[in-house]
Amino acid sequence: MTSRTLVLGGARSGKSAHAEGLASGSVTYVATARRDPSDQDWQERIAKHVARRPSTWSTVETSDLPAVLSDVPGTVLVDDLATWLTGVLDDTGAWEGPLDEARLRCDALVDAVLRREGPLVLVSAEVGLGVVPATRSGRLFRDELGSLNARLAQACDEVLLLVAGLPLRVK
Repeated sequence: MTSRTLVLGGARSGKSAHAEGLASGSVTYVATARRDPSDQDWQERIAKHVARRPSTWSTVETSDLPAVLSDVPGTVLVDDLATWLTGVLDDTGAWEGPLDEARLRCDALVDAVLRREGPLVLVSAEVGLGVVPATRSGRLFRDELGSLNARLAQACDEVLLLVAGLPLRVK
């Protein structure tokens, strides 16, 4: 049976570390964050994630999640969908323009998750626990990530929510 797990949580909730603990066997870690050499803090955050992972894991840095999910055998761990969606919104000009292309990419991701034959662990930020964002881009991001998370939760066999480092089984 294929196992699909979605791990949700807020910033610094422990979602990434928990998700890493769920992955076993031959693991491909899919990093969705885009490197920015001029942002030292971001580089240090990426380095901490890299140092935490076992050396036996393969790492793929990409935004083409549907391709990875269809091509890579073994366990795939995607960390994380909030940074992936930010890149999609950037690439498609959706912050100020139409959302059609961004939503098509989200559709392709959900379809790839449903077709995935091997174990899969997805990490995403939970949204909607705070105030309504004051900016259009903040509201757009919250709405689109919330929609994507809900669709992926339906597609996954298990959904966990990390709160203060503690996993709560939602599904």
